[in-house]
Amino acid sequence: EKATYVEAIEILAERARITIVRTEESIQSASETEKLYSACSFAAKTFHRNMMKTEEGSFALKYFQTRGFTEKTITGFGLGYSLRAWDALVKQAGEEGIKPEYLEKVGLARKRDDGGHYDAFRGRAMFPIFSTTGRVIAFGARKLYDDDTLGKYINSSETPIYHKSKVLYGLYQAKEAIREKDAVVLVEGYADLLSVFQSGTTNVVASSGTALTVEQIQLIARYTKNIIFVYDADSAGVSAMIRGVDLILENNLDVRVAELPEGDDPDSFVKKNGAEGFQE
Repeated sequence: EKATYVEAIEILAERARITIVRTEESIQSASETEKLYSACSFAAKTFHRNMMKTEEGSFALKYFQTRGFTEKTITGFGLGYSLRAWDALVKQAGEEGIKPEYLEKVGLARKRDDGGHYDAFRGRAMFPIFSTTGRVIAFGARKLYDDDTLGKYINSSETPIYHKSKVLYGLYQAKEAIREKDAVVLVEGYADLLSVFQSGTTNVVASSGTALTVEQIQLIARYTKNIIFVYDADSAGVSAMIRGVDLILENNLDVRVAELPEGDDPDSFVKKNGAEGFQE
């Protein structure tokens, strides 16, 4: 599976339902890969704290609350906020002994012409992306301000610890429910997943707007052979779904499609029809 030694241990421990207890390792003595995980973990905690504890971050908290997300969902998925300052995260990480080079390697900082570093995500609502074993490996970031010229959603670039073709958003939180129900509900976006999960359908994962890959299907196959597509009823969503259906069948998994009414996505449908309507 092209896993590192430590990842192999984590995968096998998970299959055997054995909990791995980690000892706190100092940043200085950690291996190169562990330093990258530490940088992501620190950023996730910092973004969450920014949102919960700063005046500037309260705007992002209000955004999530307006979307209908509860405190339990916000905490359970580690949602947060990146400050608007050019180098807020770089400075905060420096105080903890995390060098900017490591933030750069995981896509959280970029290098300036003068050799310094600035934050890659600024003034955005942050969605941490977890590995199947619960470690933060990347981020999705949603636009909050009108003067932000980048796309509505921007995601971490590929890094030594994050390969988007091998990751499904929400799988860490959903894997036990997927095993239990022997089925997975597949949606497109972060907000879709959070709304569906919060409503009580917890065996749900998101492809985060990318076309489904063979690696993602193999990842699902560890937990279930049954996939239920619930994509947006727009043309882009439908065409992505059709490509995914072919790929799933080629890999000998069972696939169903739950059709949404025209103009609905899973998020809006759950809000209008509730958990029971969605299940039906």
